[in-house]
Amino acid sequence: MGAYILKRLVSAIPVLFGITVIVFLIMALIPGDPATAILGAYATPENVERLNRHLGLDRPLWQQYFVWVGNLVQGDFGRSFALNRPVLDEILDRFSATLVLAGTAFVLCALLGIVAGVVSAARQYGLADKAITAAVILGISVPSFFLGMMMILLFAVHLRWLPVSGMYSMFGGGDLPDLIRHLAMPAIALSLVATGVVARLTRANMLEVLRQDFIRTARAKGVHERRVIWGHALRAAMVSVIPILGLQAGFVLSGAVYIEIVFQWPGIGRMLVDAILKRDILLVQGGVVFVAACYVGFNILVDVAQAWLDPRIKT
Repeated sequence: MGAYILKRLVSAIPVLFGITVIVFLIMALIPGDPATAILGAYATPENVERLNRHLGLDRPLWQQYFVWVGNLVQGDFGRSFALNRPVLDEILDRFSATLVLAGTAFVLCALLGIVAGVVSAARQYGLADKAITAAVILGISVPSFFLGMMMILLFAVHLRWLPVSGMYSMFGGGDLPDLIRHLAMPAIALSLVATGVVARLTRANMLEVLRQDFIRTARAKGVHERRVIWGHALRAAMVSVIPILGLQAGFVLSGAVYIEIVFQWPGIGRMLVDAILKRDILLVQGGVVFVAACYVGFNILVDVAQAWLDPRIKT
């Protein structure tokens, strides 16, 4: 297992390198002068030239890239000119909020999706299967941001059950119940599509496993049906379900960007949108690379978990 983990870590290096190249080129190709955008009303030719020289934007593009990557390797993400603070500090502060939102949404989609898929497969063509299938199709079809706005309209505006925005109450609160009240709507909206995908693919894998010989053997030996479904069949199906969870983790993390805008959640997605509007290049580049690195790291964990369930994967 140690050799397999090391192999996966080494294989992630070119992926991260490619991400840095893509992010840097995209930001470099955006029209406009970053120095002019940063200076605003103070953008005289002399000030623009001075700031370009200070930022290193007067150098060739390849030199700018290697200077930036070299600083990244040393843990220096640069300094945000819009916020006047280190980029890494701002990313870590914001990422904690995103981790709460995306982590809760991922747990919801994993648990609800797997349970719904197993129940649907165990009751194939029954009332539960039809009801779950209809709910899954509806959930997959509704965009998360639209669902979020409808939830705000119903639960925050009309019923006044839940707060409309933010992570904590502006006055008072700040405890766990207050966080849960603010988290409920964005987490549900963010997890809905992923829950539907996990449920559908779990159902398909469970149906395939339930037709295999070892399931018939377990039933012939008199093993209780609940143990057959939730013990033997689900464990075998999880080998195929775990990679799906890895993909949905990336979907949830990327989807947090527009959900954070809808609910004014103070996470990294909202930070990136504000940084793009202000042409804060180092903050955008650092934020995207950080999120991509987290996604790569999570996929490595998923591969390790899959190899643990099925040792044949390591060969």
